[in-house]
Amino acid sequence: MNSRLLSLIRKEFIQIGRDPRALILILVIPIMQLFLLGYAATNDVRNVPMAVFDQDRGPEARELLDAYRSADYFNIVLEVNSEAELREALDYAKVRVGLIIPPDYSAKIEGDGSAQVAFVLDGSDPTVASTAFSAAQLVGQALSTRITVERLERRGQSGVLTPPVEVRTQVWYNPDLVSSYFMIPGVIGTILYALTSILTATSIVRERERGTIEQLIVTPIRPWELVVGKMLPYVILGLMNALEVLLLGHFWFGVPVRGSLIWIALLSMLFLLTSLGIGLMASTVANTQMEAMLVVWMTLLPGIFLSGFFFPLEAMPTVLRVISYFFPLRYFLTIIRSLLLKGVGVQALLPDIIALAVYGFGIMTIASLRFRKRLD
Repeated sequence: MNSRLLSLIRKEFIQIGRDPRALILILVIPIMQLFLLGYAATNDVRNVPMAVFDQDRGPEARELLDAYRSADYFNIVLEVNSEAELREALDYAKVRVGLIIPPDYSAKIEGDGSAQVAFVLDGSDPTVASTAFSAAQLVGQALSTRITVERLERRGQSGVLTPPVEVRTQVWYNPDLVSSYFMIPGVIGTILYALTSILTATSIVRERERGTIEQLIVTPIRPWELVVGKMLPYVILGLMNALEVLLLGHFWFGVPVRGSLIWIALLSMLFLLTSLGIGLMASTVANTQMEAMLVVWMTLLPGIFLSGFFFPLEAMPTVLRVISYFFPLRYFLTIIRSLLLKGVGVQALLPDIIALAVYGFGIMTIASLRFRKRLD
């Protein structure tokens, strides 16, 4: 590495250190994003507030309530005396679900009959409602099976209840279905994607705003040295941020690291080509730092939402799934999650790696040519 390039890299690091806003963006934002998404962005619905309208108050009704209490999904916070009170509790968002037990519930259960209870859900939040709906059915089925077994045992027919088909489920890679295991690898991708592209674009445009780009042009620095010298510091900072998130995610949130760290680093650098290319491309279009940030955000927002970071790609319409193939974050999220959670080899990720390489080298080549042309 020649002295001109080293001097330019040193200058860029000094300039970053003198900008407190850039330091906050680089050092603090990734940690905030990690903890916010690690704790807040979760689909693990627990302790849903529930109201109970128990018109029976018999032993079987208490057994039913105990079954719902023992499940982590529900928290009985209110007992009402009428359906009107239950409706009011749901209207005012005091509870999310309500259980109505009829007055003859215990009598029907004791008499070997069939009893029905009503389970009312607030569907304004589909995520909570769907989880509560499934949990309510599972609790009811488990209790129903237990009552049926007890009835057959009293009759001496316990062997009759043998299901012809038994499905035994196994969850691989994330047995406890912890949402942070899914979100935190995505944070690495979004940090590499967002920070490096924004900082690269604004750092180059800042030189143009202050008139120092002309001073650099008249020096013996070649165009490729200028590009590399401006980008390399942000490659180093981006990898440092990715390592920071990876260590915090592993030691604080317990996210497993089952794949090779070498491959994680190499493929992260490959992904950096795309974000650096986007930042360099934005710098050739914008004349101010604000314009550069807006240009970058025009690609970041659809890229993040169509990458599978927040929402599963399988749930999207076909048109959006096709469009998602044009955003590199989609491929990197598949790669980083597979390396961390599954520990797969490169062979399993080859299509995504090839797509990421084509995109990265393509956008970087086009952006570099446009940048050199603008310098001329």
